[in-house]
Amino acid sequence: MFDSLQDRLQSAFKGLRGKGKLSDADIDAVAREIRVALLDADVAVPVVREFIGNVKERARGAEVSQALNPAQQVIKIVNDELVRILGGETRRIRFAKNPPTVIMLAGLQGAGKTTLAGKLGRWLKEQGNSPMLVAADLQRPNAVTQLKVVGEQAGVTVFAPEAGNVGAAQTGSGTQSIGDPVQVARDAVAEARRTLHDVVIIDTAGRLAIDAELMKQARDIRDATQPDEVLFVIDAMIGQDAVGTAEAFAEGVDFTGVVLSKLDGDARGGAALSVRSVTGRPIMFASTGEKLDDFDVFHPDRMASRILDMGDVMTLIEQAEKVFDAEQAAQAAEKVAGGSFTLADFLQQMEALSKMGSMTKMLGMLPGMGQFKDQLANFDEKDIDKIKAIIRSMTPAERDNPKIIDGSRRARIARGSGTQVSDVNQLVTRFFEAAKMMQRMAKGGGMPGMGGMPGMGMPGMGGGKRAGAKQPKQSKKKGKRVSGNPAKRAAAAKAEPAKPAGAGAFGFDQGASADDFELPKELRDLL
Repeated sequence: MFDSLQDRLQSAFKGLRGKGKLSDADIDAVAREIRVALLDADVAVPVVREFIGNVKERARGAEVSQALNPAQQVIKIVNDELVRILGGETRRIRFAKNPPTVIMLAGLQGAGKTTLAGKLGRWLKEQGNSPMLVAADLQRPNAVTQLKVVGEQAGVTVFAPEAGNVGAAQTGSGTQSIGDPVQVARDAVAEARRTLHDVVIIDTAGRLAIDAELMKQARDIRDATQPDEVLFVIDAMIGQDAVGTAEAFAEGVDFTGVVLSKLDGDARGGAALSVRSVTGRPIMFASTGEKLDDFDVFHPDRMASRILDMGDVMTLIEQAEKVFDAEQAAQAAEKVAGGSFTLADFLQQMEALSKMGSMTKMLGMLPGMGQFKDQLANFDEKDIDKIKAIIRSMTPAERDNPKIIDGSRRARIARGSGTQVSDVNQLVTRFFEAAKMMQRMAKGGGMPGMGGMPGMGMPGMGGGKRAGAKQPKQSKKKGKRVSGNPAKRAAAAKAEPAKPAGAGAFGFDQGASADDFELPKELRDLL
């Protein structure tokens, strides 16, 4: 969603790099480009005006003028201001002292409230809670049925005493079965207390446009249940119209937090940067896909880092911790260091990576990946499945020792996996290369092709000879001339003192006694 804004901001910062000092003209020029980038991203005008004012004021201050790298300092200022308009700190759910905690969802029709109810329920279940979904949307056709399906997929209990609007296709007479959503919400809280559910998530009805009836129904549900959190679900793709909608709901329902849905869309993303500043309510959650696990807590600092192409490593680490077992990871690291990492281990790691989600999303969380947008867009997730199919078509012996895979075996593996022999050749060759590189890095060496640090004495890092560099010529000294007469050689050998074979321990020459060693004067005085 923020690809366009990211590109524009990176273009604005390019003009600052390499300058030892920034003039007022430089600051005005970069501020102008940032302003255009934000407006082009559909950020609300008042928010842009305040943002640019703060950036210019801080950029002209001492923190930039006295900085060793003014360009990096300006980027830091922009990052700080992005974090501020996105909310500053991460806002968590406030749970009730006496369960159940009641969470009410509100928003326009089509914002994704019903699907988000299932995502939130699944997320709370993973946190150790016992949530219950409430079908209080009795006006949209089949909204109750949809919530039941979503709840079943998420493994969460659904309270739906009313059928709601089932539509003419199911009733056969064109009538609508609509109950009282306020009574449903009230009964749901009592049912949660009886069945010991500690969180109640109420899915309310939406409209295609804001009207008095919608606001009255939402207020009645709020007054009847006294929710601990009222979350306003807003479509992140609707642009500046999101600001007016959020203001109307803030006045009518007085929500406590915002949830951004469809954050994975290709719209400009102005709603995410505007709604917090305009309403004063924090963004608490973000939905980044259609799957139930495409949902997480909204972190303002991490989102700002993504916008500035600085990556989101913390989220990547958190996702990896959920998937990778610490003991298995340690065993894999030992195998890599010992050179016993096999294709079976590689397949296990690939399976774990697949559980983390889309490979494109994971790579996009790495710093500096904004310059590889085209490559990431063209990345085919099916390539991962092809690699798995090739490895699964191998016998256990072939996975443990890929060196035995000869031509006939490769042809058999290609037929079994539905691929070409060239694909098998490429996988085996790259596996050997990657295994060598990982073993080298695990033992403390550097990456292949990188110059080493002098004096380290490790592959890739030691003070070895640099390829292509001219080495100083070593002068060949002539040895001592020896007589060709055996009798004279024997007499000369007896006359010479015996030479020690080498240095002894602690620097003593072999053959020298410890009594010959004398401490320095300073150390003798100290003793």
